[in-house]
Amino acid sequence: MSVRTRDWLKFGALVAMAFVFGLAFASALDLPTRGNAAERSAEILQGVSAPPMRAIPAAGPAADLGAAFTAVAEHVKPAVVFVKSERRERPSARRLPPGFEDFFQIPRRSQVEQGTGSGFIVSPDGYILTNNHVVQGADRVTVRLLDNHEYIARIVGTDPSTDVAVIKIPATGLTTVNFANSDSTRIGEWVLAIGNPLGEAFTFTVTAGIVSAKGRLLAGLQQSRYSIQDFIQTDAAINPGNSGGPLVNVRGQVIGINAAIASENGYYQGYGFAIPINLARTVMTQLIATGHVERAVMGIQIRPITPEDAELMKLPDIRGVVVQDFTPADNSPARRAGILEGDVILAVDGDPIESVSQLQQKVGFRKAGEAVQVTLARAGGERKTLTVRLAAAPGPEADSEAVAADDATPKRGLAPKEETLGISVEPLSQEDAREPSLRAVARAGGGLAVTSISPDGPAYQKLVDASGGGYPDIILKVNGQATRTRAEFRAALATVKSNDIVTLTVLTYGAPDGWAQRVVRLRSR
Repeated sequence: MSVRTRDWLKFGALVAMAFVFGLAFASALDLPTRGNAAERSAEILQGVSAPPMRAIPAAGPAADLGAAFTAVAEHVKPAVVFVKSERRERPSARRLPPGFEDFFQIPRRSQVEQGTGSGFIVSPDGYILTNNHVVQGADRVTVRLLDNHEYIARIVGTDPSTDVAVIKIPATGLTTVNFANSDSTRIGEWVLAIGNPLGEAFTFTVTAGIVSAKGRLLAGLQQSRYSIQDFIQTDAAINPGNSGGPLVNVRGQVIGINAAIASENGYYQGYGFAIPINLARTVMTQLIATGHVERAVMGIQIRPITPEDAELMKLPDIRGVVVQDFTPADNSPARRAGILEGDVILAVDGDPIESVSQLQQKVGFRKAGEAVQVTLARAGGERKTLTVRLAAAPGPEADSEAVAADDATPKRGLAPKEETLGISVEPLSQEDAREPSLRAVARAGGGLAVTSISPDGPAYQKLVDASGGGYPDIILKVNGQATRTRAEFRAALATVKSNDIVTLTVLTYGAPDGWAQRVVRLRSR
């Protein structure tokens, strides 16, 4: 036996002796074994009862609201869909002379642009409501349900003026949403936004917030003179990909279609906007029936009312819509009925009109040839009710009469300020009238260009002069009197007293639509 082996045997004997002495020592002290310790712990716990759960009364409403959110999400999510659209850029059709093919590389395959969005099922047989911008121009639309079934969808119809579209999938027995009356929605109500933000990674996301405001306008989305904007604003998180999804109340009813955000970085910053479902349903009904939307018009250009308008018309409330111009100028139904520039429309068929979008919806979805009763106010408190027979809205090609723009701004010298309004004006010269951008002004009979505006005057931020490098406003009339010269302008102001309301008819240049007429009311000083 080697020395190392003998050492290991001695070490093992010492360990065994230590283990035996340890057991004897533990037995003498009556220390518990592992099994005895567990039994002793169980005995101790049997004598101790858990403290009762104490209810927090103040948390009750929050718990109820949370339960409502959960129930609504579970109820609505099966009717929400993921929409993927594909747009194909067609390959170049150019042909090269023989022998040159090796020197030029022309793409032969179509380039595919993909986009994603949301939608929701409105009928058991597969009709789906979404945004126009989600499917516009798409060659292929794919719809995925919550249960992961996928279908190729058919575009039934789109309406760019309201950003509403209807698509259809070949399926039956589908879960659908319920609609609310969006006109009854109140600011401060809790809402949920359901959709597919930021692509496929976050499909069927639910976020919560409140109705922050109603009747919002987003000028950056305006596409034509017939666009209707009446957005519901919410602080529920909405991001790219949420477009077309439902905004629902705590009863699980859809109040709007999520459509846009206001953001400096393109992502959620607390301001989301939804198309009211009442407006969307009106459009949807026509799209399903005919594939397109027919509109009627009164033939007017309008703007919101101002305090100056209300004072001039002796209105108790600042509510109504101001008539600025007529379209077409020589054949407008409103002009034929006797409506004048500057009139304030108060009601249509007895229903009060408080906003531009309200009038658009009240008239726009009527049929051409129908007659409506228009109640209006005029300067001095005069009230009239006139019958206007509606006309069919022109096609998209007639939405605006573009006026060619010249990069050069007409050069004009300063004229003495008309202190009544705090502006300087100058007549258009013959050279000005020959400029392509000013032909519309010449056709209107000429006018006075606003060359400067006093920062402390009543016209500040209401008129446009040439100081910004663009085209200045052209004043056509003052209180209904034509103002082609400075003399006519001063004569029109001769009877105006301090603090009177002065009505100006002006042309304002705004690309891409060119010159447009508007009515501006200022308080003289």
